[in-house]
Amino acid sequence: MKHHTLFAAALAVLSCAGLALPAMAQTRLTYKSAKTGTSYYQMGVELAEAVKTASDGALVMTVEESQGSVQNVMEVRARGADYIFTSPPSLIASAQEGTGPFEGKTDPKFAEIRALFPIPSLTMHFVVGGTGGETGMSVLEGTRILLGKGTFSATEGERYLELFGLMDKVTIADAELSNAGDALKNGQIDAFVSASSWPAPNIIEAAASNGVRILSLSEEQVEQTGQARVEIPAETYPGQAEPIVTTGLPVVAFTTTAMDEQTAYDLTRDFWKTREKLAETAAWWAGVSPDQVAGIGELHPGAARYYEEAGIDIGE
Repeated sequence: MKHHTLFAAALAVLSCAGLALPAMAQTRLTYKSAKTGTSYYQMGVELAEAVKTASDGALVMTVEESQGSVQNVMEVRARGADYIFTSPPSLIASAQEGTGPFEGKTDPKFAEIRALFPIPSLTMHFVVGGTGGETGMSVLEGTRILLGKGTFSATEGERYLELFGLMDKVTIADAELSNAGDALKNGQIDAFVSASSWPAPNIIEAAASNGVRILSLSEEQVEQTGQARVEIPAETYPGQAEPIVTTGLPVVAFTTTAMDEQTAYDLTRDFWKTREKLAETAAWWAGVSPDQVAGIGELHPGAARYYEEAGIDIGE
């Protein structure tokens, strides 16, 4: 009888241990997006919390600060299976072709980059200190403007200045974009460019503390850029009485083929499972829909499996 009792107790312990193991299983991931204080860093924090909740703690993402999308892509060379990063799809194409900021910096690992799911689009903001007055792009003439370094906003902002014939009429400031609000307040700069989803926390802060104008592009200028037209509704930012016409660019969460298929599947599933809840607390997530999946690039096999099961069109 004693042996029988000991045997039963041992089985109970093993059974409990066996039941506990799945709950303890945890996959740790790294999510690299943007600088602290930006909307995309905040999105990363929101996404990490949402995915952890949706997966019952099985997927845990650590959010890392980044200097921008170019750095995110470059780090693919040294990262492993846990790496997730954000970038416009066009930048991935540049990396794989060795063009633009990746000229002379090609690497075989760039060919292993795969898409998971879309996140809120990059929206161009041209911000000028002071309230009242004109809001056309010509306002930038004669200003000291901060573009940032190594970021999408820097390269795209410079491209727009060239397109609109403004490059020779402005002075490019040498400072970090994370200091834009302070630099504007202290008179070190007159304007700055920021590519972020709206409403952008750094621009809300600048508008509330300094008073700013966010400039609008003409319809002709929007067409010149080759990017999608975006209209930011009135009252999105403090003191913004009228809608802002600007441009936007898709942004995607990427990983590489080093990530195993099941992790990519679970992550993609948990993102879509929680996207509506994300949108309830942060308006920028409302702009993400399954309709965007077809244009995000070559999918990770795990993500592709989820979309197939969910009946979501993935394009060619």
